Amino acid sequence: MHAITVTDQGTQISYSIDDVTRYHGPGFPGGVAHAFKVLERALPQLGEPGSVERRDIVVATAHTGPGVRDTFEMVTRAVTENRFTVDSALERNDRGATLERYVFELSYRDRKVRLEIREGFVTDEFIALARQPERTAEGEARLTYLKQEMADRLLAAPAEAVYDVVNG
Repeated sequence: MHAITVTDQGTQISYSIDDVTRYHGPGFPGGVAHAFKVLERALPQLGEPGSVERRDIVVATAHTGPGVRDTFEMVTRAVTENRFTVDSALERNDRGATLERYVFELSYRDRKVRLEIREGFVTDEFIALARQPERTAEGEARLTYLKQEMADRLLAAPAEAVYDVVNG
């Protein structure tokens, strides 16, 4: 598995998916995988490999999940340093409920990149079940399965196959 490498005051730090998963915990593996793929895709657009200063990255997304938030926090410290924003205005409602919130804008100094999920990585069943206000025990078990299934699907694919750069 690939690692995400950033710098902190000139010192390179690398994070594997296992590192981020241990930080986040088992609750939202799909969100962790999404943010990991976003970082794999965006960082080369923002600077030379391994040269992007983690504390200069600004993140805005329509995605509200804790796995996404925790991944960006661990790699960039953007949450605690107020450089992470969940912004519903970024939603792409024209892409439907399944894809609308998988939009990420990362800025670094004078560069900005916007990423949107490609079809086939998030299922309608997952979104419907995740947004259901109350779930049965069977529904909860199915959602847990779908979260891991999505994470596995994301992690098996190269970042370029998962997220499109729609401007940069």
